[in-house]
Amino acid sequence: MAVKPVCLFLLLPLLLSGQAKKQACLKSASTCSECILSGPQCVWCTDSGLKSRCHTLSALERAGCDPHHMYNPQGRVHVIRNESTTEPTAETVFPQPQEVTLHLRPGVSQSFPLSITTARGRPIPELKIDTSPVPAGVNITFSNIRHGNMPMEVNVVAGHCRTTSDTINPKNRTGPWSVHITSGSFSQSVNLEINVECECDCKRNREENSPTCNSHGALVCGSCECYQPYLGQYCQINQELSDGRDERFCRRGPNAPLCSGRGTCVEGDCVCHSQENPNERYKGRFCECSNFDCPYHNNRICGGHGRCECGQCICDNDWSDEDCSCSIDTISCMASNQQVCNGQGMCQCGSCRCDPPYAGPTCENCPTCLGPCQTHAECVDCRAFGTGPKKDRCEAECNYFILTKVESKEDIQAPCKMISHEDSCFFYFSISQTPTGTHCTVAATKECPQWK
Repeated sequence: MAVKPVCLFLLLPLLLSGQAKKQACLKSASTCSECILSGPQCVWCTDSGLKSRCHTLSALERAGCDPHHMYNPQGRVHVIRNESTTEPTAETVFPQPQEVTLHLRPGVSQSFPLSITTARGRPIPELKIDTSPVPAGVNITFSNIRHGNMPMEVNVVAGHCRTTSDTINPKNRTGPWSVHITSGSFSQSVNLEINVECECDCKRNREENSPTCNSHGALVCGSCECYQPYLGQYCQINQELSDGRDERFCRRGPNAPLCSGRGTCVEGDCVCHSQENPNERYKGRFCECSNFDCPYHNNRICGGHGRCECGQCICDNDWSDEDCSCSIDTISCMASNQQVCNGQGMCQCGSCRCDPPYAGPTCENCPTCLGPCQTHAECVDCRAFGTGPKKDRCEAECNYFILTKVESKEDIQAPCKMISHEDSCFFYFSISQTPTGTHCTVAATKECPQWK
């Protein structure tokens, strides 16, 4: 049993982390598990088209690995039990949480806060914390210690995956292991369940008889695990029938060029040609795909609004078309009345396609159309004054706006001045569009000529 004063902060996790960062990722790794165990900074790319699939995150991004194809576990902490308590007695202190499960990636520290509730006014000169035996290679430290009602941080790190020589039970190399954090003052212990992730989770998604592996193997984390007697990157070689140099396995069809003319056949596997631009690459079983043979728009591949995958543009959100040049955002098509293309056209790729005779960027220009004053004049005449050519059908044709009368034309901003042909008097009004509908403001009194 190890006794640790809470004020002690061991440097072992930092040393382990520092040493791990100096390690280079195993670029020759052939499996995901082999890769992630070569260093805490190492990431596995499930895209089998990459020459080196085990590297740092930034290196894989530069090599063109899609983020969805990256496997980079960091571990996790799950609080199982976190009960509160009433006022603790003078003799005990109460820890929270009481039960925690940790999944550790070797070399990556996981932390969680441990709150210590003390009796009111009780001094704690130095709190001693005990831990039950800790598995080999796992280290537990405590930091951020303060007296009184103390939140502290528990740091747990596994330096490596245990070998058969590290453990009495060879089958239990990854846990779970139970470790108890206790103190003579604790009312109860804190139970830690520790697991070390020495295998990639993607191994659980095993695709047996995968077409990628020519139905002669299982696809696991983007790699083929071949059934006997097959071998090769895609299980394409039957070692009982082939000497390993059969070029048939490097052709998509009987008369197809070797490796699509983009690579070299090496013992039944295609090794794709490199490009001068390191961001451009061929991939696929037959080097049949590329990330640069896609349509261009404005001198940018996929218009700068998508990525190229096997000759096709995968467009970003809000963009479409084969070259990702078509914006599906309608903001640029919004007219002054807040209608898309003024309600007189369709917004296509960020531009209005207007219905004749309407024209202009937002379909608000119409040289042969009546202006707004002329369009609404007869309905305003009949609604406001009961006069004009529509007075007999006013209710049926002119109830599309909300009418408000004001005292004079000076109360109307930029009014329309129209003449009523029934009485030859002028009337003044304005029309506006709001979210609640069409509104008409009209001067309550007509302006009639003095000679009348």
